[in-house]
Amino acid sequence: MEKVLVIDDSLVQAEYLKLILQDEYDVTVCQTGADGFLQAMSGEYSLIFLDVVMPDIDGFMLLRKLQGTVQTKYTPVILITSLSDVQHEEKGLTLGAVDYISKPFSPVIIKARANTHIKLHRYQMQFRQQAMVDELTGVANRRHYEDESRAKWREAVRLGLPFSLCMLDIDKFKVYNDTFGHPSGDKVISTVAQTISSHLQRATDFFGRYGGEEFVAILLGNDAESAYRFFKTIRQAVEDLHLPHNPAVSEWVTVSVGGVTLVPKESDLYDTYLKIADIMLYDAKRFGRNMVVWSDANKEQWREK
Repeated sequence: MEKVLVIDDSLVQAEYLKLILQDEYDVTVCQTGADGFLQAMSGEYSLIFLDVVMPDIDGFMLLRKLQGTVQTKYTPVILITSLSDVQHEEKGLTLGAVDYISKPFSPVIIKARANTHIKLHRYQMQFRQQAMVDELTGVANRRHYEDESRAKWREAVRLGLPFSLCMLDIDKFKVYNDTFGHPSGDKVISTVAQTISSHLQRATDFFGRYGGEEFVAILLGNDAESAYRFFKTIRQAVEDLHLPHNPAVSEWVTVSVGGVTLVPKESDLYDTYLKIADIMLYDAKRFGRNMVVWSDANKEQWREK
């Protein structure tokens, strides 16, 4: 059953909406903007009904927050208000609301609008998922990375969270392809991708294929040392697959890993730290491959011996 969130400071209005919708949807009610935002952050909702006039945070401001947050920016929002003038309607739609309903509202209209926007949301998410998945590996593709990386960076800036950016590369992959052929190489890329992906399961984690045999990962909340230890575990997991390589270069297929952790500020540039992560990856290759090299914002480094 699709989930609907109602955010309205009037319990009478909120419960009325719930009564209208509860036969077809799993409806949750929140009476403050703060509680509603926290609930919406679960990312589980297919539609949000949002009252414009609330005492703690008005609907327009909350709509901005929902639109600017990774977990909620694609969730459709219908504004509900007694402010029926065109100016307020235009403002809501400009800020990203999908619809605008004035009080008092008709149950038939509420059901129809909910049904329409939930269907549209479902189709859009299916299309988006298909467009954002790498066909070979089933993980996020480069386009998805470009979208998510900037959004997660902005969220880390806003919340003051540690942001870890990681680059991973299959070692001596050209030699592997030359030895075993491209179909086998594709299988190795897919297997390695699935192994790494299985370790990145938190809602705030991101993992995708950057291009060729190179991958990118993002963590929110880990300090530099814990991120370093985490990717050591992933590097070891790939080696433990025991996928045979050309014995002239390596017994098994392995990956090299480079990354950086910082708490980004408004003045920091994402591309600066992407370059640092890439340099750490280059160092991992230079120091012998099959290792993790990590840095923090103060250029302190961790490296496997």
